Amino acid sequence: MEEYINYGIITLLPPIIVIAFAVVTKRTFEALILGGIAGYVITTGMGFFTGYMDAIYGTLTDSGTVWIILTCGLFGSLIAILEKSGGAIGFSKFIAKYANTPKKTLMASFIMGILIFVDDYLNVLAIGSSMKPLADEQKIPREMMAYVIASTGASDCTVIPFSTWVVFYAGLFAAIPELASYGAVGTGMDMYYHMIPTIFYGWTCLIVVPLVIIGIIPMFGPMKKAYERVAKTGMVYSPDSAKYNKNNNSEIIEGGSLWFFLAPILLLVAITIYYNDLLYGVIGGIVLSMIMVMSKRKMKFAEVSDAIFTGFGGMTQMLAIIVAALTIKTSMDQLNLPQYIIEAVLPFMSPALFPAISFILVAGLAFITGSNWGIPAVCVPILMPLALAGDANIILTASAIVSGGVFGSHACFYSDCTVLTSQATKIEVMEHNMTQIPFALISAIVAIILFLICGIMNLSL
Repeated sequence: MEEYINYGIITLLPPIIVIAFAVVTKRTFEALILGGIAGYVITTGMGFFTGYMDAIYGTLTDSGTVWIILTCGLFGSLIAILEKSGGAIGFSKFIAKYANTPKKTLMASFIMGILIFVDDYLNVLAIGSSMKPLADEQKIPREMMAYVIASTGASDCTVIPFSTWVVFYAGLFAAIPELASYGAVGTGMDMYYHMIPTIFYGWTCLIVVPLVIIGIIPMFGPMKKAYERVAKTGMVYSPDSAKYNKNNNSEIIEGGSLWFFLAPILLLVAITIYYNDLLYGVIGGIVLSMIMVMSKRKMKFAEVSDAIFTGFGGMTQMLAIIVAALTIKTSMDQLNLPQYIIEAVLPFMSPALFPAISFILVAGLAFITGSNWGIPAVCVPILMPLALAGDANIILTASAIVSGGVFGSHACFYSDCTVLTSQATKIEVMEHNMTQIPFALISAIVAIILFLICGIMNLSL
């Protein structure tokens, strides 16, 4: 392990500030700014302002950040066209023929989440925009719709071996030299295929979601309060989320066609699969949507152009939060937070407990940093060689790392999944986060138990 500066227990101060400030004030963006600055106060002292501004500049000029901004912003543009052309309403009316009760609508959203397994961004934004009108009509709390969409999306992407998540993790495992001679699982993709049955958090989420929908797992906590609000006031979103829903659907064209929604989304999926790039798919979807609505004279060119800019602009707050989250990750990397926590936990590792503790470790780090891909990228080169050296179960350990990343995606209030889901359902980020966490914890507890059992018995299924 490389040498690094150990700042001691003060390393935990920035994430504590972020979490405490966000919980108390319900303000996500401001919490991230404050936490990021706190990190640079520790690492650079009086030069904290320059350090923080350099981190913002580095984040904004990073190719990955530019990809996120363009993809999410243009997805907002596509959604705006789909909504204003009536395409989203047309799709909702079609689904309403079959999903004519709240439980059926939520279950239809869950099934759509299973089917759209290519990418979690696509999953969340497409289902959110198409099912929200129907869910509103049936008085389903937006928080519940957000929970179903978010908990299905990323989980599904990890257990079906044809997604952006699988490609990413397979690449991480393939880059570990120690795994090159590990029997039949020497390649990244080969290893991932062996892992799928033991990605326990992903599977438990996909089981818990329908159990919550049909009522076997009852509503409790903040989600129960959301249902009580709807019963008393008829409002599917809280007063704090009203600002995101002003003039909702006021410019939608009546009589929208199902194909105005379905054709662009199908092309988007096809292009994404072919080029392995969601950005290309979104651009293709926008172009086809423009051609369809203008050729049918549903929208004029000026109206389509306005929708593109309006939709992109509507994603501004979400993009600002993501940039702030990526910046604070840089701050925490400067503090060597992942290394500090890993070294603190390592003395408690044993071969039998290694997978379960790896899950808890990665889940905790992903929750703190909001980086459900970045943290596994840091942990894989550290934990996998240690698992090999300590004779821990390799498949279980790898599955635990993936599972921990998914939990962070669900539980962290500034992860890209949480922010995107809040944007898609037009509710406050903290409202979605606080209503989802209790159910995410149920899945996490079950996953920990399964990792413990399989680790003690040295089973990979």
